[in-house]
Amino acid sequence: MMKTTARQRTAGAALAAVLAAAMLPSAMAQSASDYGDDIVRISRITVDAAQLESYKAFLKEEAEASMRIEPGVRFLYAMSEKKDPIQFTIVEIYDNQAAYQSHLKTPHFLKYKNGTIKMVKSLELVDMAPLSPEMMLKLPVAGSGSEKR
Repeated sequence: MMKTTARQRTAGAALAAVLAAAMLPSAMAQSASDYGDDIVRISRITVDAAQLESYKAFLKEEAEASMRIEPGVRFLYAMSEKKDPIQFTIVEIYDNQAAYQSHLKTPHFLKYKNGTIKMVKSLELVDMAPLSPEMMLKLPVAGSGSEKR
């Protein structure tokens, strides 16, 4: 049996909490075949502590723009560890490979990537296999006018 690190357990718990918050009631869920091409990824990032606030500003801007502008970005949620705030986990869900490739070419993503390249000490991209893909949804961004009242 492989031993997991505290960071892996924290990231796993965070992912479970985020995906649980994104679940739809089963009456509203689409069929599983509607989600067969999804790209589900976790990005684990370590940031230079001296540049933490600048990094957070870039990341916040990029994540908000991705959710607001890109129809193929189903879910993008960034978080940092409470005990070690230079450790970030980003949960990303795209409609398909084309949506992911499109995301990588957007002005807001390129601004984030180029603006933070010297801030990032390590980056790990982990492709995931969702257990219940029919239970995912795209949450509205506060202030976008699409939130439920």
